[in-house]
Amino acid sequence: MMPLEKFFTENPKWHEKIGTIHALLERIKISEEQSGDLLFLRKPNRILSVHASTAIEGNQLTLSQVTDIINGKPVLGSPKDIKEVQNAWRAYNELPAYSPWSVDDLLRAHAHLTDTLLAESGRFRPGEVAVVSGDGKVMHRGAPAKQVPALVEQLLQWGKTSEAHPLILSSAVHYRLEYIHPFLDGNGRIGRLWQTLILSHWNPLFAWMPIETLVHHSQALYYLALQDSHADAKVDCCPFISFMLDAIGNSLYKFLDVETERVTDVGVNVGVNVGVPHQILALLANEPRLSAKEMARFLQKTTRTIERHLKAMREQGRIQRIGSDKAGHWEIIKSRHNE
Repeated sequence: MMPLEKFFTENPKWHEKIGTIHALLERIKISEEQSGDLLFLRKPNRILSVHASTAIEGNQLTLSQVTDIINGKPVLGSPKDIKEVQNAWRAYNELPAYSPWSVDDLLRAHAHLTDTLLAESGRFRPGEVAVVSGDGKVMHRGAPAKQVPALVEQLLQWGKTSEAHPLILSSAVHYRLEYIHPFLDGNGRIGRLWQTLILSHWNPLFAWMPIETLVHHSQALYYLALQDSHADAKVDCCPFISFMLDAIGNSLYKFLDVETERVTDVGVNVGVNVGVPHQILALLANEPRLSAKEMARFLQKTTRTIERHLKAMREQGRIQRIGSDKAGHWEIIKSRHNE
């Protein structure tokens, strides 16, 4: 098969976005070195990734339920939803064992994601598929089934040899996997997992960065960017790459806000347990609508402990509650250290 032709036009704004992401990564690196606590909150960040990536595909389990499943606790929910979470947790934990340019590893990762949920788990689809909107309109038709193996191999070979920046490259591969739609189910999950994998080979921080959470909160824009990238039957994933660069940058900003807060705490409160407040900030940066009870389950603390910390953090001017206790959300107040 011929080498894959370039399937995106470059946006001049990408250079600025990439420069910003580089600067944020450097600030996070310095922050981690100052704190002496490399890649803090790895497990909670990965739980956020698993919850968001499965929720995008319609999984109904809450973050608290996902946390309980991963911690081996019983949960009342759809067996399918529970298995999806268990499978995603396994697949994300297998990241170091996958090669981003191996077709066999892509199939193995799909097998992990869809284990017992799909008869064709770990295999390319045998028939044709289409993405259909809620009103029955066909939004996109996947590549002809007989072409899928060759198209995926062509894509990964392109990725392996491309000189594109990893931030652009990973987004382009993510898009192209969605465009080919190589599996009967799990295409979105494998696309997001594969972008995370490619980025983690460039910078290990991305193995633990819940970018999927921001995609989840901007789900309509995510799907719009996918659609805009092949409007009028012409493939140009510039819109999708732009969207993902923004999502990655925003995710790093959120991480850095919490990280800076934590380093400041360590500097001024030696001997004080700063772990719980930082964990709360990390959670609220990604899931601002969590209740104290949900935070307690996620962090494996008592509800009373979380409520005590929330009260103290509100009095310190670090967080505020917007709206009612039932329908409102938390907002992190930007401190002078973050400005």
